[in-house]
Amino acid sequence: MNNEVFPVINSTLSPDHLAVWVSAQYGFKNARCQLLKTNINHTYRITTNSADYILRIYNRNHRSFHDVEEEVKLLCEVKNIISVSFPVANAKEEYIQEINAPEGNRYVVLFSFAEGKKMRHLSTALHHKIGEEVGSFHQFTRNKSIERMTYSIDLLVNWSYRQVARYISEEMEEMQFIKASEAVLSDAFGKLHLTKGIVHLDIWYDNLNIQDSGIITLFDFDNCGNGWLILDIGYYCMQLFYIEPDKAAYERKKDAFIKGYQSKNQLSEYEYELIPYAGLAIWIHYLGVAAKNFDYIANFYMSENYIKMMVARVKDWLKYHNIVISHS
Repeated sequence: MNNEVFPVINSTLSPDHLAVWVSAQYGFKNARCQLLKTNINHTYRITTNSADYILRIYNRNHRSFHDVEEEVKLLCEVKNIISVSFPVANAKEEYIQEINAPEGNRYVVLFSFAEGKKMRHLSTALHHKIGEEVGSFHQFTRNKSIERMTYSIDLLVNWSYRQVARYISEEMEEMQFIKASEAVLSDAFGKLHLTKGIVHLDIWYDNLNIQDSGIITLFDFDNCGNGWLILDIGYYCMQLFYIEPDKAAYERKKDAFIKGYQSKNQLSEYEYELIPYAGLAIWIHYLGVAAKNFDYIANFYMSENYIKMMVARVKDWLKYHNIVISHS
């Protein structure tokens, strides 16, 4: 009988063993651990007698140590500006640790727990408040940069197209649409006066917890990087568009979000006009992210039917804004 341990791509670490490991690393007594989500990264909830935390275990090869370090540095600064889930140091004052998983070393960071709950359908007042929080974040990060990815059109669209093309035929009409989007987006974002800075890139209701008191906590900065600030706004508005079937209500809530945002950080008229293009760019990018992580998250849904469905949704967004992307 061959007793050789067969290599794995990605493992799910035992919550019980993580509870013991976290207790030793952070000086907790009787910590409990619950697996919350397996995704590109794995997320666990750590419960102690005094507080709760979130443990993120980065998938191997997903982020370099320097990538994680830059995320940690940003959050340590931003936590003084807005309410965010921030990294917590261990007993040795270290924020980033490593675990020797079956597939190799994986980086680990413990974060403060974001109190409250996720709310898919929000009031106009809450959208205004979220706009204020995002505006404050951008006011702090505008014209700044971190040593992480820069979200150019090449990364947002061309890189994404190449990732999806590994699994989906380039002859498909939907793939031709994605490819044709590059020229339109390059032209739209080719203006020199667009404000750049550090972006979150994934701001929507699933990455916000809201307390009954109205305190909003933003989390999951795993995709933070450098780029046009309008990217965060476009993606938020696009997600709201899909969530809110009543488009009159959508317009009221979008306007409230924008007004809240502009109370902290001003948008130019042209940047406002870029909102639908920014939404399109990030939507395409996340198709690429899914394809890149085919082995981890996308192998059960990455198909021609999925691409058709997602591009149809994007076209609904563009049609609403009277934007047509021609492709042959």
